[in-house]
Amino acid sequence: MRITADTHRCLGAGQCVLSAPDRFDQSEEGTVLVLDARVADEAQERRLRDVVALCPSQAIALED
Repeated sequence: MRITADTHRCLGAGQCVLSAPDRFDQSEEGTVLVLDARVADEAQERRLRDVVALCPSQAIALED
C-alpha cells in the first residue's frame, strides 16, 4: 500500500501537513507533496486513513 496525491485537485488547505508532517509537506504553490509514500504496517494504515479522511478536496488517497 502507498499514499498518492493529486496536486491538481489539492486546494492547499494543509490538513495533511498538520496531521502528518512526517508524511506531507506543501510545495511553493501550496499544493500537497508526499514525503514518504510507503505504508509499512496496519498501524500506519489506520493513521493515514484518518489523514486521508481530513482532506477537504479528497486529493490524497491510499492505494494498493
